[in-house]
Amino acid sequence: MELTMNQQGAAYLISAVLFIFALKGLTHPATARRGNLFGMLGMAIALAATLLGTEVQDYLLIIMAGSIGAVIGIVVALRIQMTAMPQLVAALHSFVGMAAVLVAIGTFINRAQAGTLNALLMGELSAGVVIGAITFTGSVIAFAKLQGIMSGAPIKFKGQHLLNAAIAAVTVLLAVEFALTGDVWALILMTLLAFALGGTLIIPIGGADMPVIISMLNSYSGWAAAATGFTLHNDLLIIVGALVGFSGAILSYIMCRAMNRSIINVVFGGFGTDSSGGDSAGAVAAEKGVKSASVEDAVYWMEDANKVIIVPGYGMAVAQAQHALKEMMELLEARDVEVKFAIHPVAGRMPGHMNVLLAEADIPYDHVLEMDEINPEFQGADVALVVGANDVVNPAAKEDASSPIYGMPILEAGKANQVYFLKRSMRPGYSGVDNLLFYQDNTSLIFGDAKDTIEGIVGALKGGGH
Repeated sequence: MELTMNQQGAAYLISAVLFIFALKGLTHPATARRGNLFGMLGMAIALAATLLGTEVQDYLLIIMAGSIGAVIGIVVALRIQMTAMPQLVAALHSFVGMAAVLVAIGTFINRAQAGTLNALLMGELSAGVVIGAITFTGSVIAFAKLQGIMSGAPIKFKGQHLLNAAIAAVTVLLAVEFALTGDVWALILMTLLAFALGGTLIIPIGGADMPVIISMLNSYSGWAAAATGFTLHNDLLIIVGALVGFSGAILSYIMCRAMNRSIINVVFGGFGTDSSGGDSAGAVAAEKGVKSASVEDAVYWMEDANKVIIVPGYGMAVAQAQHALKEMMELLEARDVEVKFAIHPVAGRMPGHMNVLLAEADIPYDHVLEMDEINPEFQGADVALVVGANDVVNPAAKEDASSPIYGMPILEAGKANQVYFLKRSMRPGYSGVDNLLFYQDNTSLIFGDAKDTIEGIVGALKGGGH
């Protein structure tokens, strides 16, 4: 069975509409599952329409490659931990980038042999190669930083921005040369320089900015796919690439606003090292020491509270404490304690990281509030329980002008009557900035694994508390 061009076009149109519905569904946790189903259905229709098109002449290699990819995908999906999801996303972005490069080069070779090259096609191939190569190496560096293969701290050296500008300028000149002449050496050098540029652009970006970079690389992968769509004359690939490109760019902008940082500041001024400087507020506060507390202290405060606000962070993801938090929430609510969860836009290592974890534990969506909604409620909360978060509640963002995170909007957990901070150690957050909240008079730290601590609180609540 072969589809006519009109039938294939109609199928692609249906797929495009489903992809738009998928993006709409993914804007809220309550509709995210439905959004995923729309996306899966749209992709199934798109694949079927493509495979049944007249342009497919041999299915053997497609079946072999598809089977291998399906097996790898299933194994990875079953084994991946939620804490490793950000680096998995980065790895998948790199695949899209490399695919764009290979498709462009393969198309050039085929069309050169057929003698059907033209300047417009060469320009499309140049765009696919450059965007794809930058996406590939940039995503590989992001993966390495998130996986801990290389340091999450910014890697900077003198003349770095000038070097990046020079590489970019030469790459563009080579792309123009290739588009006009079809010179193979221009293609080779352009490809190598684009690969290099992807690495040099991402290495100076610190771990604290990594959620924005993941989103930005997502946008790059979309543009790489769109460029490939032009090369292959595939309308659906152009549409999908544009959707991903624009949505990733918009999400990056939203996250930058949440951090009070411009995308230029993220790309060229990433942070993630230990804070430095003279007598900063953090250094002064460090001399005051911190108060440590026990599980029993937290239970004493929480079981008689009217409102408890929980602030989850990456430490919750590492400890897999979300299910224990769900049980603790239910026990507190049985005592007529109002429990809410506060989500910062850049909590965790990727957009929506905390929302996904809480949804996995079946915590009701109406209990989970974004920063702008929940901040006014901290002042009326009896207890703020910070579970493995750090930078997103750090008052240094408001109080210490010398801090790299100064100006970033934060969750105002410190305004609660009592703050309990679950931490493994006194190490700072992913940005490497000392947290001033540790030293507030109303803050106590409970050291240990977050899951063990929450399970201890659950056990004490079940036992009747004090």
